[in-house]
Amino acid sequence: MTEVEAKKPQESLQDRLAQVVELLQRHRLVEDLTHRQDGPHHDRVEGLVHRQNLAELQRKLDELHSADVAYILEALPLEDRLAIWQLVKADRDGDILLEVSDAVRETLLADMEDHEILAAAKEMDADELADLASELPRDVVHELMETLDAQQRERVRSALSYEEEQVGALMDFEMVTIREDVSLEVVLRYLRRLKELPGHTDKLFVVDYDGVLKGVLSIKRLLVNDPEKQVAEVMANDPVSFHPDEDAYDAAQAFERYDLISAPVVDKNGKLIGRLTIDEMVDLIREESESEVLNMAGLREEEDIFASVWKSVRNRWAWLAVNLVTAFMASRVIGLFEGSIEKLVALAALMPIVAGIGGNSGNQTITMIVRAMALDQVSTGNGNTSRLIRKELGVALINGLVWGGVIGVVAYGLYDSWSLGVVMTAAMTLNLLLAALMGVLIPMTLMRMGRDPAMGASVMITAVTDSGGFFIFLGLASLFLL
Repeated sequence: MTEVEAKKPQESLQDRLAQVVELLQRHRLVEDLTHRQDGPHHDRVEGLVHRQNLAELQRKLDELHSADVAYILEALPLEDRLAIWQLVKADRDGDILLEVSDAVRETLLADMEDHEILAAAKEMDADELADLASELPRDVVHELMETLDAQQRERVRSALSYEEEQVGALMDFEMVTIREDVSLEVVLRYLRRLKELPGHTDKLFVVDYDGVLKGVLSIKRLLVNDPEKQVAEVMANDPVSFHPDEDAYDAAQAFERYDLISAPVVDKNGKLIGRLTIDEMVDLIREESESEVLNMAGLREEEDIFASVWKSVRNRWAWLAVNLVTAFMASRVIGLFEGSIEKLVALAALMPIVAGIGGNSGNQTITMIVRAMALDQVSTGNGNTSRLIRKELGVALINGLVWGGVIGVVAYGLYDSWSLGVVMTAAMTLNLLLAALMGVLIPMTLMRMGRDPAMGASVMITAVTDSGGFFIFLGLASLFLL
């Protein structure tokens, strides 16, 4: 698919967004003024002004890259978003739909007629269609499949047969294949006859007559070697390749590790069936990172920032309910020590410090563990759990003694009680040890249960360190201060 190049690459995305918003506001202001005026030529003037403003807005959008238009659409409230979407040229709809987030794409598709969706989808490649198919109306997908040729239809069905997190769902079918028994000169002549190379083509795939992958020929080697040489003499025989049922995130890590731009995808018989490209891997890593951030906060799915109130409530209520229960538990812990707090009011002022520092420390541990799990550095079966627990407990012990000692000195200075300072130091240390232990065990347990280790982890660690911190601090105070 063709892309519109940005004419002003020196401008930041925020600058472009501000320009579009300003044009949109100016358009509405002028429209409002013309509506208030009366006269024999009112309708003609209003129509002329309307067309001029829309033309200026459309010119600005035409200058922007599809990814920039997608960014602008995501940053606008629903009414403005749909107004801008109507000004986008129809031949760019497909590009932009692929660039926007899932939540925003849903609002754009809902505003499109079936024939508009069909026209946009016809411009997409098989792998792009597969990405979008689950979000399109069923009758549109059926009609679209009927318009494809046999090869394209088979490619779409192949991509749809894999799970979203598998390599097969992300592979691209547009690639250049060559034979190993031809010269580099023949390959160069063949490439010159092509209208253009598929995007991210840094290598050509060498296959035999049955389509089995034999190796890859990088464009760099093709250009710098003697044209009389055979492909077999220059190609790499052991390229990094993937199977369609492999985990896509593992493939993304391999791309990062080996600095890949593209890589072949082969079936169990070694037959070349597609390729992975760096753009898909970057998108996957970004989406995975965003998903982890959302999961840590207890959000169930990606949310359009300008979504309706009810939709946002549905996305957020579950973990808020859990948080309410845990907060109630923490309040009950405090209730157990009401008598102690009444006798020593300083406890009420100091106990949030113990709980707050414990929560922050626990979140640090969880973040490190979840990241290590995402990079496959840690798993529930590699025997590193006990070592990780010992390491995190050691870190917590040192931090607890150091910072607990600091706050203990502060407590002594404020309330002139060395025993209160000692209790504060001990409570801080014990709560940090608890935070470290749970910071390792919570994500490990979630993974053993087959859940995302980041899902609600932040909420759970905060609940543990709040209740635990209150209990430890108030319990020690009751034993040694009263």
